[in-house]
Amino acid sequence: MSNCAEVVIIGGGIIGCATAYYLAKMGTDVIVLEGSDHIGNGGSSRNGGGVRQSGRDVRELPLVMYGIKNLWPTLSEELEVDCEYHQDGNLRLGKTEKHKEILTRLADAARGVGLDVRMIDGDEVRRINPYLSDEVTCASWCPTDGHANPLTTTLGYYKMARRLGVRFISGEMVRELRTVKGKIRQVITDNNIYEGESVLVAAGLDSRPILTSVGIDVPMTNSLLEALVTEAEPHMFDQMLGTAEADFYGHQTKHGSFVFGGSSGLERYNKDNGTPVTNSKTAPCICRGIMKYFPDLANAKIVRTWAGWMDASADGVPALGRVDEIPGLFVACAFNGHGFGIAPAAGEQLAKLIVTGKTDIDLYDLRYDRFKAKI
Repeated sequence: MSNCAEVVIIGGGIIGCATAYYLAKMGTDVIVLEGSDHIGNGGSSRNGGGVRQSGRDVRELPLVMYGIKNLWPTLSEELEVDCEYHQDGNLRLGKTEKHKEILTRLADAARGVGLDVRMIDGDEVRRINPYLSDEVTCASWCPTDGHANPLTTTLGYYKMARRLGVRFISGEMVRELRTVKGKIRQVITDNNIYEGESVLVAAGLDSRPILTSVGIDVPMTNSLLEALVTEAEPHMFDQMLGTAEADFYGHQTKHGSFVFGGSSGLERYNKDNGTPVTNSKTAPCICRGIMKYFPDLANAKIVRTWAGWMDASADGVPALGRVDEIPGLFVACAFNGHGFGIAPAAGEQLAKLIVTGKTDIDLYDLRYDRFKAKI
């Protein structure tokens, strides 16, 4: 089998799989290299499934708004898998004046770029979701937000990309990139050399050392987030939930179980043996917060917990687009835990950028070199 393709994608998460699928739809020959033994082994299988616009930095809002309007509503049919997509709104909850200030600032900024989001008081919150406690005094409400299943969505993109001829090679850890006459050309692994006219680096935290091999640096660090899932409960609500200070976020799945994520602030003290490990204090910390918002969940039983590394950029938004210094090189990393909901739009627009040199959504504010000092 040839190690050459028009495009080589590094990273088999949802960004890599989605971009591969949209490239293949455009008739492009693609190889995807995944360093682990499993597709979607990073953040794509370790997130809470939010498909949201509210609470985001305004720089990434145009992209995620585009995806929610044009891609998510028909994604299950397109990928021939149940993505479990619900578009039943997002309540970002507050209990104090400080929370109200945070939520109002975010809502005002989002409305400035055209998002339908507004502040509501505690009574209206409970009309939307009667299970919330009286401690909730305000919330931002975005009716077009929602949630989906990260596992089925990622594997849906993978399955359809393979059907269209994309070659996926797992267990192939990329060590470095090489240029030929100033243009990207080679992707070096422990066992092979792959060649492509274009290369997309979409490997999460591993993107930084890979890009550094050709002198490109995207400032990002690792941050551990944890999640839990409960036993199935009777149906209560369909909204995606969050809080002003990110105490927790989550939703009820179509199967009845609740998926919640959050942090205790103690994750930095976890032992790092190469595998993201949960902290014994984090799940109880998340649950104590949840019970203050949802007293009816006090007796819900936790089935399991898990953890995952978030590739956190220096300014909270991803690095997305072409690398001008090295023709043919593209990046998609540092998604700050927001990568799942934005993935369909990011993948589609990256594919268009790679093939045609143009995008429907302006990616300038997400350019990788925005951190450079201005001379």
